[in-house]
Amino acid sequence: MGVGGIGIWQLLIILLIVVLLFGTKRLKGIGSDLGNAVKGFRSAMSDADKADEEDKDPKRLDAAKSEQAADDATGSTSDSVSDKPAEKTKV
Repeated sequence: MGVGGIGIWQLLIILLIVVLLFGTKRLKGIGSDLGNAVKGFRSAMSDADKADEEDKDPKRLDAAKSEQAADDATGSTSDSVSDKPAEKTKV
């Protein structure tokens, strides 16, 4: 018995049916797309971990706070949102 009570012969028959339905080129494309998605997910997770580690660094926190205080003191409006309504355009 194999996985979940399915034997090797049942798995081979299922594999044969899938190959006949989708074809080898399409299965190869699906496999590569899935691999790229997993790779992207892993890189995003490692980037998030690096960002968390940088947030824990007290020197960076002090620098970020002083930079934010300097922006507040100078009245920086580059990050502010306008109160004007957006112009309506016809499509």
